[in-house]
Amino acid sequence: MALQYTTTHRTNAMSDLVTALGSTSYLIIYTGSPPANVGTADGGTVLASLPCSSTFGAVSSGVLTANSITSATAAATGTAGHWRLCTSSAGTTCIVQGLCGTSGSDLNFTSTAISTGQTVSVSSFQITAFGA
Repeated sequence: MALQYTTTHRTNAMSDLVTALGSTSYLIIYTGSPPANVGTADGGTVLASLPCSSTFGAVSSGVLTANSITSATAAATGTAGHWRLCTSSAGTTCIVQGLCGTSGSDLNFTSTAISTGQTVSVSSFQITAFGA
């Protein structure tokens, strides 16, 4: 059996994530596979850096639902492979990372092919806490 946690514990974990992101967080889309962990520098190419709301999102029953994420113009051409939520556009302090895809990924796009100058947008984004 997988580990399971109370809804309160999962909600607190997601609330801590919102606090860690602070008021200037960015959702950064990269090419390639994510690094081994969030403390490792990213080796992928930055495709787009999308500013998040000053409060990243709201938490309910262990699910974090992002507030508005501002669209951005792609800075490079490539295939979206992973994303990182960072405390600034510099991407040096990553709080959480995940995979990009067209279905079944942590962040899904209609197409993962991104071209320089293209508008990159995220209409909805949720993170569900572990141990549900």
